[in-house]
Amino acid sequence: MENQKIAALKNIFSSRLDTLSHLLDIAESHFAEDVESLLQSRIASDMLPFSTQIAFACNQPRNFALWCSGQSANNLNPDVASLVEARGHISSTQELLASINVADSKLLELNRIEFGQGLYVELSGLAYVDDFLMPNFYFHIATAYNILRMAGAPIGKRDFMMHLVPSIKHQSDA
Repeated sequence: MENQKIAALKNIFSSRLDTLSHLLDIAESHFAEDVESLLQSRIASDMLPFSTQIAFACNQPRNFALWCSGQSANNLNPDVASLVEARGHISSTQELLASINVADSKLLELNRIEFGQGLYVELSGLAYVDDFLMPNFYFHIATAYNILRMAGAPIGKRDFMMHLVPSIKHQSDA
């Protein structure tokens, strides 16, 4: 039985993936003639390209869902070749999120994250979410947003904060 914290996490991941999908819609309409260049765009030469930011953003909720179901982490291929493939990553991640059905007590379990070269960290489920998944998730979404902005896409904070749009009110409505 799913509880409030797990449900809230699913909602956060899902609504922000909707934002990422919205950003892809803008990318497609603004860069229709040169999507391939956009997919390879970077903020700095030592940073990963737009296409990889999409895959890495999806990896966080994806691996959360897999962990909740007792499965090992399984990162997506970072070499995203098209917006269709990027949308597929978002869609498959949304499906995994929807399949989560565990109690909040899952967040008390220990999770080991392997970094390679013999390095790892063990975190409680809550620390795994708060200190590892969420910072990485927002980093890659913000980086994708910033690459689009730098490339000239007509986006602003509203496009990044899409999850708040349904809650926005006008003072005259009060």
